[in-house]
Amino acid sequence: MRKAIFITISVILLAFVVYFAFIYYVPFSEGYRSGELIKFSRKGVLVKTWEGEISQGISGAQIFKFSVQDNKSEVIQKLKEYQGHYVKVTYKERYATFFWLGDTKYFITEVEEEKSPHFGN
Repeated sequence: MRKAIFITISVILLAFVVYFAFIYYVPFSEGYRSGELIKFSRKGVLVKTWEGEISQGISGAQIFKFSVQDNKSEVIQKLKEYQGHYVKVTYKERYATFFWLGDTKYFITEVEEEKSPHFGN
């Protein structure tokens, strides 16, 4: 009986570890987005995560929502600086997310300021 319980718990634990590793390390897609950085904040009740939004287009009809992991301190600093500016971000899209990583499946890995194609900076 003990052996069966041990095997069952081990299989469940192993399945969780494999699932977590797959979600965390295997990206669904990688790419770039550009737009005006309209929101960047640290939010959450139990776990605080960095969340932001980029407006893609003049009317703001298309909003790109993203998350930034805490270990990306350089990216966080740049996003704080570039609030309200036109930026280009590099992101990784994951298959899913966990509540302690962020609210979205899109995680920013790099950011740089760009000139807006709509307005002369």
